[in-house]
This record gives sequence, structure tokens and C-alpha cells, in this order.
Amino acid sequence: MVTPGVFVHPQGICQSDAVGEGSRIWAFAHVLPGAVIGRDANICDFVFIEGGVVLGDRVTVKCHVALWDGVRVADDVFIGPSAVFANDRHPRSRRYVPALATTLGRGCSIGAGAVLTPGVVVGEWAMVGAGAVVTRDVPPFTLVMGNPARPAGLVCRCGGRLEPTGDGFRCLLGDWTGRAPSAAMVCRALESA
Repeated sequence: MVTPGVFVHPQGICQSDAVGEGSRIWAFAHVLPGAVIGRDANICDFVFIEGGVVLGDRVTVKCHVALWDGVRVADDVFIGPSAVFANDRHPRSRRYVPALATTLGRGCSIGAGAVLTPGVVVGEWAMVGAGAVVTRDVPPFTLVMGNPARPAGLVCRCGGRLEPTGDGFRCLLGDWTGRAPSAAMVCRALESA
């Protein structure tokens, strides 16, 4: 039974009764029983969501994404088209491996075609570039790119690059909307490069 106020396209399947009001599930998407989806989420065409997945409010999952058991997504996250969430570090046929928790922090963005290996944590407001292969945790406010993904700078909550100033950081888009990353956070991001 789908919650009132939730749109499910006639060719979409939603078997979960834990979908927040205002959410939209589009054609050929399949949400299994037990999945939890927050309010005002947008689940695009050809998305598969297993029963052990939790999505926060205002999450967008673009086309051709599969979210496996153990994936936890905070509020305001964007997952680009064809992003891959691997669910087994050592894949073999017919072997069940317990799910590793993959966690996406509030407001982070995952670029198109990015690959996230099982068990990684992407920090709040971080950005994973298109096609990046994430094999280790991404600190908050950090932009990572490449294979394997490496820090390439810092980003603002609006997505603009952060530039160091004498007393902190400023957004190059001029759209500063919150607190700057701490010096310790910047050092950790640069050390992990």
C-alpha cells in the first residue's frame, strides 16, 4: 500500500509502505518492501531500491541506479544517472555476504557514472565527480575525481569551489550559505590525497 500523497507512475512498482509524502517514483522503478524513502524524494526511471535501503528527505536518484541493502542516504542528496553502488568487495557467484553500510552525508552529490565500493562514507556536502571510483571515505565539503578518486579541492554547500582566504574560505560562486570547513577538515582532505 502506497502512502497517500505519493506519486507512483503506472509502470513503476512500489512495494514499500514507508515512502514520504510528496515523493515521486517514475516508470520502471522498483522499490522493494522494507525500503524507507523520505518526503519529496524523486526516484527516476529504471531505479532499483532494495528493502534494506534508507533515503532521507528531498533525495534525487536519477535513472539507471541500483541501491542495495545497507545503503544509507541523508537528506538533500543528489545521485547522478548510472551511478554504481557495489555491494560486495569479493564477488563470487552464489555466495551471500552481509551488506556493508555505504553512507551518503547530507547534501552530497554523486556524479554520473561514479562507482562507490561497499562500505564507504561520503561526507556532508561533498561532491564525487562523474566517473570517479570511490574506494575510501570522502571528507565533508571535499571534491573527489578520478580512478581511484582523489581529493581535487573543496566545495561549498552550493556546489561552487571554495578558495582559501586569510581567515577561512570563500565560495567562488559567491553563494556562501553556511559554515566554512574547519582547518582540521581541510588538512584531513589534503592528507588523504
